[in-house]
Amino acid sequence: MFIVDSSVVEDGEEGIRKVFINPEMLEELGEPWTFEEGCLSIPNIREEVERSGTIKIRYCDEDWNLHEDEFEGIQARIIQHEYDHIEGVLFTDHLTPLKKRLLKTKLQNISRGKVDVDYRIAAPLKKV
Repeated sequence: MFIVDSSVVEDGEEGIRKVFINPEMLEELGEPWTFEEGCLSIPNIREEVERSGTIKIRYCDEDWNLHEDEFEGIQARIIQHEYDHIEGVLFTDHLTPLKKRLLKTKLQNISRGKVDVDYRIAAPLKKV
């Protein structure tokens, strides 16, 4: 399950507020496009990620009604990003090996809890 609240987006598209229960990505369509992404799970890092421009997804809403919808643009990107989380994928997994090597120290510091954020994070390598 994931929740999307994109009621404020930068490029003028109308935002959505939706719950996706037991989602299943059916298709990723359209020309891939690159956009700078970030994530609360990986604070203070933003990188260009290529994703499909249109998706088709099946899911249940908060009332357990089954939906099969198509999303495009920024909405498709946000849904793909959140869907990746339930598949165990982070946006950094979409980066080139070179980009990953360049970010290695920053990512290790985040894992050790050596990062300044205004919210709690789970730092798996932090010594307690």
